[in-house]
Amino acid sequence: MINVALLSKWHVHAEDYARQVQENKQLSLACIWDEDTRRGKEWADKWEVPFEENLDSVLNDPHIDAVIINTPTKWHTEIIQKAAAHKKHIFTEKVLAFTVESCRKIYKMVEKENVKLMVSLPRLTESYFLYAEEALKKGWLGNLTSIRCRLAHNGSVSTEAHPNGWLPSHFYDKDDCGGGALIDLGAHPIYLTNRLAGPLANVYSSLHPSPDYNVEDNAVVVTQYKSGAIGVIETGFTSYGSPFQLELYGTEGCLLIEDSNVRIRSTQLNKNKWFEPEEFPENLPTAMEQWVHLIQNDVAPSITKEDIISLTLLNEAAYLSNEQGKRIDIEQ
Repeated sequence: MINVALLSKWHVHAEDYARQVQENKQLSLACIWDEDTRRGKEWADKWEVPFEENLDSVLNDPHIDAVIINTPTKWHTEIIQKAAAHKKHIFTEKVLAFTVESCRKIYKMVEKENVKLMVSLPRLTESYFLYAEEALKKGWLGNLTSIRCRLAHNGSVSTEAHPNGWLPSHFYDKDDCGGGALIDLGAHPIYLTNRLAGPLANVYSSLHPSPDYNVEDNAVVVTQYKSGAIGVIETGFTSYGSPFQLELYGTEGCLLIEDSNVRIRSTQLNKNKWFEPEEFPENLPTAMEQWVHLIQNDVAPSITKEDIISLTLLNEAAYLSNEQGKRIDIEQ
């Protein structure tokens, strides 16, 4: 049994992770810490576990094996390194850190201390993505020439029920978050396109500033990969009813995914006619489950260090591109 401490309920997915801990027979929720004492105590009462006001006390507790971090993103580097120094395994909300340099510092520490780190990149484990990956690996699309991925919602849109939108106001704090829609929701299309298209060559972005906050609420990033493929990444907090979309185009075919609907056309399949595949790969274990397998059995996760650092690499370049108004070439 792995004894886990939840560190903060700041992030909107914190409750999801608490539930995943409770549902996993290999994990035991031992305590909760939160930088907001009132919020933390209420959360601890809900899950009927102790609340600890002092983070150092949590990390010094020999009965705590691991931590799940949902703090403001700006604290990730400090808290993760401190947790690693205390030999705690770490699961954290994305992104790992604001800069590639900080990501590398984190990995240097966790590797030195031999603790297991996982960042939640959940869509890399889902069947539709695995089908897209399979289509590329089997050559059904030929050489990938372009890729587009869009994920957006209406979290910033004023409604009668939510006059300021349904996202918490602290999600617009640039200091805490590092940005707006792109670094948050945009993480998903970023890590999906990165995995499918390969190493980045350059990035150009256009970020629409929110009228109410000092972050972007709508974003488009145009990427070019070292393979020669061109990518378009779209995200935002201002779109009602926008479906998730993933599109791959290649020299031998194309694959269109919209929410759960998948269509493919290939010179190698179904007499070169559009069809909807009936069989898909099974979902991989969730990020949380992979973390547990990594801790207990040293099973290599499908979510990799490269996935995690490449996410920050593209984010960092996209914000720099928008700030400077020019394409940013990637040096790796």
